[in-house]
Amino acid sequence: MTRSAERHVLQFCHGYDGPFLDCARQYASLFAGTGYRVTTVFLTGVADAEVAAGCASDEVLFMEYSSKAIRGLKLGAIIDLRKIAASRNFSFCIAHRFKPIYIALLGTSLPVIGVHHALGDYTRGTRKLFAGIFRKRLSLLGVSDAVRDDIRHSLPKWPAGKIQTLYNRIDVLALQESQVSVREAREALGLSMDAWVVGNVGRLHPDKDQATLLRGFAAALPGLPTDSQLAILGIGRLEQDLKTLARELGVADRVLFLGQVPEARRYFRAFDVFALSSDHEPFGMVLLEAMAAGLPLLVTACGGAKEVVEGVGILFPLGDAERMAQGLQRLAAMDDQERQQCAQLMLDRLHERFSDRAVRDVFWQLPFVIEREARA
Repeated sequence: MTRSAERHVLQFCHGYDGPFLDCARQYASLFAGTGYRVTTVFLTGVADAEVAAGCASDEVLFMEYSSKAIRGLKLGAIIDLRKIAASRNFSFCIAHRFKPIYIALLGTSLPVIGVHHALGDYTRGTRKLFAGIFRKRLSLLGVSDAVRDDIRHSLPKWPAGKIQTLYNRIDVLALQESQVSVREAREALGLSMDAWVVGNVGRLHPDKDQATLLRGFAAALPGLPTDSQLAILGIGRLEQDLKTLARELGVADRVLFLGQVPEARRYFRAFDVFALSSDHEPFGMVLLEAMAAGLPLLVTACGGAKEVVEGVGILFPLGDAERMAQGLQRLAAMDDQERQQCAQLMLDRLHERFSDRAVRDVFWQLPFVIEREARA
């Protein structure tokens, strides 16, 4: 595929908090070696050299809007993006989340590929109407089949080809190289080398359903190794409620609330298994990070998480603490050979479906990308 080195792609991101900096890197990497130059623009967040360096982009711009300033019509952001779009020979725009999609469509005349990272983004009638108005210029991506199908359900008159899946992904080798050893990870998190540790990483929020995690762990304890612990990394409004539940279940001394841990993905090897009890997780980047660390997985069988784990981990019904307990006991009974086989299956899955290279190949075969390239 021959392309001019003068062609540009505009990537427009809401911010760089949480996983969204790596999302910017993921999409910029799609164009490595293609002749396109990528300009990544962040709507919110102050200018930061480290953020710019982590974007894998040819150019990074910070609009530095506050959350308050982009409520309502967002006219300032629309005008500013129009100026940026006029300054380069952009072929199209990739916009992450609804606000950037809205601003990109009103601020530019570019074809827009809108990337959705959550379920329910088009349940509002106003958003359905807006998407319909710009349907000729707008194509949509969900980060999992679950998100894609949710969008298709909300926009039933859209051709299926205009709403596709492009999975989140990782640089497998780079992530593995960043993950420290078991000993280093346990020392950093304050965990005993002798404990058998169930790990969980995520906001303490109803969507993550750590209440089921606690109930499942408590029910599983009689069948787990003697020194079993549950380590929960994250903060959120349910922290006190969850600590109270742990006391009521009689497992407060076995459950460690470790708070917000910067670059938590580096410490996943501290765990013996990884458990995710989320309610309809749109995708679950933490699952890829756990897979890269070789951890056996126990995950709710719903949302995008099911697509990641099915065939290489154990799934249990949403909210079913008893089935979760059975899964934990099954994982605890694995011998070294089974763990190695599990780790290899997960590594193969990462390379085949969730690596930068695998997803890059999928992107360039998307119907609306092929069509746009044919017109160029």
